Amino acid sequence: MQIQELEITEINLPELEGDDAVQLNDLRNKLRLERTPDDPPIPLQEDLQGWRNIPNFVELKYWAVWDAAHTQMVANAFVESWNKEDNQHLAEFEIYVRPEYRRQGLGKRLLRLAAEETRRRSRRLLICFSSSTLPSAEACLQLLEAQRGLEARESQLVLEELDRQVVQDWLKKSSPLNEEYEIGFWLGPYPENQLEAICELYLIGNDEPRDLLEIEDETWTPEQVRSMEKHREARGTERWTCYVRHKSSGRFAGETEVFYNPNRAHILGQGFTGIHPDFRCQGLGRWIKAVMMEKVLAERPQVKVIRTGNAESNASMLKINTELGFKPYLSHTVWQVETDQLFSYLGS
Repeated sequence: MQIQELEITEINLPELEGDDAVQLNDLRNKLRLERTPDDPPIPLQEDLQGWRNIPNFVELKYWAVWDAAHTQMVANAFVESWNKEDNQHLAEFEIYVRPEYRRQGLGKRLLRLAAEETRRRSRRLLICFSSSTLPSAEACLQLLEAQRGLEARESQLVLEELDRQVVQDWLKKSSPLNEEYEIGFWLGPYPENQLEAICELYLIGNDEPRDLLEIEDETWTPEQVRSMEKHREARGTERWTCYVRHKSSGRFAGETEVFYNPNRAHILGQGFTGIHPDFRCQGLGRWIKAVMMEKVLAERPQVKVIRTGNAESNASMLKINTELGFKPYLSHTVWQVETDQLFSYLGS
């Protein structure tokens, strides 16, 4: 197939339907199969609901590449940026090409579109991700002279291998904390009357390692939090949040969250875990993780594995996860590259 015979079109995700939607879902599942070969494909309906409920602060430009007969989508690319107060210098991009169409210059054509779109948005820095299961991505990013910004580990806990005594020990050791703190759960969306406090709690995430990444601290508004929740729920994903609150002050001291989707019922995603600096070094993190683990074991018997991601430099969280029995599953790298560098590589 000559690259000149391939057609590149823009995609309007919220309005995508019919065979075009089927083709994009199939292509995205091909990428997922390469990245996480143990996982089932994502059903078309889940993707459709996600595309129709993109958070309102997300600006997303998508391209598809078709074969000459317009019967198969052979590649796609996107540029995504968030229209928030912070990180206005930053955008994310991704390019994926079916294996049989690689090494023909197609990725370079898509890269030019991504670079032009990023410049149009006045974003000077692009980030993207590579995985240990897809080494071709790393090779391409090295050609671009992109910088390795952060090394991350995806860890997995097989629940059949969980030492439940560790969980019980954490709960027993945490029992004195009941005098000063209380544990609670939010199942699904956050309560309306707690959204402002949640936005403040989210600031804890700014303490996570960023290594060499040029990323600013993030802030959140209640409207943005709700928009993210709407997108997640549209895809059928349910969030459980376990929080710990300081009794005398009423302040939230920290939280941990997990994500469940019935389309991948055997996999549970461990999301953010954080304790506010004012309340650290008391064992609150282990306490809420142990309480959450007890709930998952009791109420999600279909879950077989739990996965979580952490920066390799996040020693404290890696230590807690290792104690629970999490083992390395995949490795990821977050790359960054200046928009001007892309144009230099592209020859303009």
